[in-house]
Order: sequence, then C-alpha cells, then structure tokens
Amino acid sequence: QVQLVESGGGLVQPGGSLRLSCAASGSIFSITAMGWFRQAPGKERELIAGITSGGITNYADSVKGRFTISGDNAKKKAYLQMNSLKPEDTAVYYCYANVIGAGWAQDDYWGQGTQVTVSS
Repeated sequence: QVQLVESGGGLVQPGGSLRLSCAASGSIFSITAMGWFRQAPGKERELIAGITSGGITNYADSVKGRFTISGDNAKKKAYLQMNSLKPEDTAVYYCYANVIGAGWAQDDYWGQGTQVTVSS
C-alpha cells in the first residue's frame, strides 16, 4: 500500500503565498512522477502542475508563472509553491503520484486533499 499525505493548505488573502507539501510512504520501489490537481466546487478536477523523476515540469496555463512544483526523490516528497494567489485558486488541492511498488506493479495514488481558500 502507498499513502500520500498533503499539508500546507489554509486561508490566504489575494496576492499572498502558500506552500503545499506531499509526502509518499509505503511499499514504494520508485516514483515516476508526482503532481498536483485541484477541484473547485462545481468544477472538474484539473491537473495544475506535474514533475517527473527526472525533474521535468509542466503547468496549467492558469498557474504558469505563479506556481512552482519541486520534488525530492530521496525523501519521496513533492512541493507546490503558490504565489500571487487569486480567489479563483480556491479549491481542494490533491497530490498525485505514479508509483512502481512491490512486484513491479505501477499504479496511481492520490492524497486526501487539502483546502486552499483565497479570500479577503
């Protein structure tokens, strides 16, 4: 089993910053990629940032230039630095990981989500 635990969400004013963290644990041989999705009320879950084990990153247009994803392969962690936050960034943020585990099985795993609210 693999578990992902997010932390760092909260309430922030427009223009402010937050840093989300995601820690993976369990039966992990390697992680091929990690990322962050978000889901706002009444909207579909969307991928906003991803990073491969080789450090290649990608971002949704809506967060490009404001959010930065980073990872620590040795610690099995990923981070999302969010700057210049806007009210439309309000959502539940989910960590994602593609993991090669026991028996070379490759699966996708999700965290439980952390709420980010941007409001004055």
